[in-house]
Amino acid sequence: MNIFKILFFLFLSISALAQYTVSGTIVSEIDQSLIQGAEVYNVTLGTSVKTNNQGVYVFENIPTGTYDFAAFGFAYDVFEMSKEIAANTTLNFNLQPLGESLSEVLIITRKEKIFALKQLKDVEGTAIYAGKKSEVVVMDNLIVNLASGNARQIYAQVVGLNIYENNDAGLQLNIGARGLNPNRTANFNTRQNGYDISADVLGYPESYYTPPAEAIDEIQVVRGAASLQFGTQFGGLINFKLKQPNPSKKIEWISRQSLGSYDLFTSFNSVSGTAGKLSYYAYGNYKNGNDFRPNSQFESFQGFAHVGYQVSEKTKAVFEFSYLNYLAQQAGGLTDSQFEEDPTFSNRTRNWFKVDWKLYALKLTHDFSIKSKISLNIFALDASRKSVGFRENRVSQPDNLEEPRELIVGAFKNWGAEGRFLSEYTFFDMQTTALLGAKFYQSNNVSEQGPGTNNSDADFNFALDEFPNYRRQNKYTFPNTNVALFGEQIFNISEVLKVTPGARFEYIKTNADGFFKQINFDNAGNPILNETIEEDRNFERNFLLLGVGISYDATKSIEFYGNVSQNYRSVTFDDIRIVNPSIVIDENIKDENGYTFDLGARGSFKRLLKYDMGVFLLRYNDRLGVVNRAGNFGGVEQFRSNIGDALSYGIESFIDWNINETFFKKDDYKLNVFSNLSITESEYISSEFNNVKGNKVEFIPFVNFKTGMGFGYKNLLGSLQYTYLSEQFTDASNAARDFTSPSGIVGEIPSYGILDASFQYTYKRFTLETGINNLLDNSYFTRRATGYPGPGIIPSQPRTFYGLLQIKL
Repeated sequence: MNIFKILFFLFLSISALAQYTVSGTIVSEIDQSLIQGAEVYNVTLGTSVKTNNQGVYVFENIPTGTYDFAAFGFAYDVFEMSKEIAANTTLNFNLQPLGESLSEVLIITRKEKIFALKQLKDVEGTAIYAGKKSEVVVMDNLIVNLASGNARQIYAQVVGLNIYENNDAGLQLNIGARGLNPNRTANFNTRQNGYDISADVLGYPESYYTPPAEAIDEIQVVRGAASLQFGTQFGGLINFKLKQPNPSKKIEWISRQSLGSYDLFTSFNSVSGTAGKLSYYAYGNYKNGNDFRPNSQFESFQGFAHVGYQVSEKTKAVFEFSYLNYLAQQAGGLTDSQFEEDPTFSNRTRNWFKVDWKLYALKLTHDFSIKSKISLNIFALDASRKSVGFRENRVSQPDNLEEPRELIVGAFKNWGAEGRFLSEYTFFDMQTTALLGAKFYQSNNVSEQGPGTNNSDADFNFALDEFPNYRRQNKYTFPNTNVALFGEQIFNISEVLKVTPGARFEYIKTNADGFFKQINFDNAGNPILNETIEEDRNFERNFLLLGVGISYDATKSIEFYGNVSQNYRSVTFDDIRIVNPSIVIDENIKDENGYTFDLGARGSFKRLLKYDMGVFLLRYNDRLGVVNRAGNFGGVEQFRSNIGDALSYGIESFIDWNINETFFKKDDYKLNVFSNLSITESEYISSEFNNVKGNKVEFIPFVNFKTGMGFGYKNLLGSLQYTYLSEQFTDASNAARDFTSPSGIVGEIPSYGILDASFQYTYKRFTLETGINNLLDNSYFTRRATGYPGPGIIPSQPRTFYGLLQIKL
């Protein structure tokens, strides 16, 4: 922290240099009508603003100099110009509507000149991102398999992500980074349009709901420094920014129908438009198919509705509703020997999983002036997840069809409200931006575990009368309350240096009220004890998290940034009480804490090269993990506990090179390559358990490398992407693969490399997409599941094909 103090006071004495305002309007060249929601980019600085409902945009705090600007509107061509700024400047743009003759390649390449390797601005809406490592996936620029939500392709340009592949057409997202478990993205604060979407933000932060990729406009990723504004998670923030209503049409309809390998069928249909002060966007998404293994069918429906009303020039209200319902049969996991012998094998015929998700949100925004604004998000969740099946830790053991299946039901009812106030003002001759916010969150979740039927269908009813002596019975309610106050402030020490300190205060109260069954049997299998044990426990805590970020503009196109922020991850009784036959859980598990540090440089070189290179360090205290220990009744058992303190650190780099712009400069050609490389080391630096200290941290491949090429001519676009991850451990003991073990839960995940190819052709209102995933047909796996959908190794898909037709009216 001393280095930040030194830098702060060193540059505090630098006089603030002249800064100016650039503003203007964007209108149509045809009829001079104002264009709402158009974007103006200061390409030199890498910042952007949007026009308001009057077609007006404003850039603040632009230093003296010459800048390249570009304007782009929905259904309008890109217009670019250079302008010297030496005073407050008015800069108006007249945009040409896109014509039928303008090729898809030309549209994409012109947009990519602006969008490639996009970061979040220092200030967006009522949020501050100055000095933070942020990455934005712009979905319109991707030529990938969106219909099946292929995360390996979609997130290929986000550095260092580790992805579990579920083979379920993108119904669930499983990503981690820097040693964080990817399971259901539980180590990120996951949001949609700025509000929470996980089951329980603190008590059960797993994301069973993921919006379909075809409905997403941008995926915003902010690393661990997001903890001060968005929540305490070590991973940071993932925000799915969905597509917005078409501002220039009263109705627009898009229909996308696709077919793929293993009976995959998807149908995505959306409507949107704007009529006066009212705007709307809605979609429906249906998916149906199988995995390449037997017992793996799935069917889902997702729906979404957005209605916005412009109350006045400065005030807007938006209501959104999201719905997901899906049912999936799960083929179960494999042992190492089973996987090597036949990765298509399945000996689980009765495992099913069902999710029902209803999410509500009301957002109010008001601009007091250009420099001051306020927002309020009120959101609620009414959801459930249900799983039934056989999941013994002896993965090689066939399912006994006479015995009951294990049934786990979770019901999630929660609501929250988050308010933010952001204002720009002058402080000791410095331009300053301050953010103050508060969040209230309350949940009342229920978890029940017991015997299911001994049938093979998707029956999620408890069979307590038929199987009264089932061992693993429990039922709990978890009323949780969370109150948070947070704030960050950008101090513009000079025109090139920004310092952004911040703080977050958290109050968390967790309760667990319920019972579990204690049932003992004699040697003949007869029950000799059937006791109900009641529990009523509560855990109350409060704490303060601090952080600071620095941003230094060495030139107009090179920015150095750094930040350090404290992190925290709570553990609730919901994490502890679910009885898992594969793992024994320590009843004294406690919360985790630590901090994240980032230091890097990002920028561009004459629009030919975009880059972001940096180093990071993540300190993890009381890290949760799994170790082997002697069982109470002999043998070895898997034990989950706070197993020690850990460090992960490494280098992350991303480079995107526009080859066409460098050598050819052909308008109807597209050719670029990108490289995404993460080199990560890790170590447990202390532990009370044997054979842990000095070991590598789980879920960290030393090499995480993605590279790809985008190419095209006129209306034909294509991409090739290659993904390589070196081997990684799945437990703290760093156990190697054991081909004699009846369990596939523990052991290395071997290195793997995957090649994907995608193509797109557009003709007028029609677009045809096709591609091949896992082009080289490699056999590999990305996860060892300790519970559902395993336990055991979950094989990834072999070579698959897809084709899609889009109609846009």
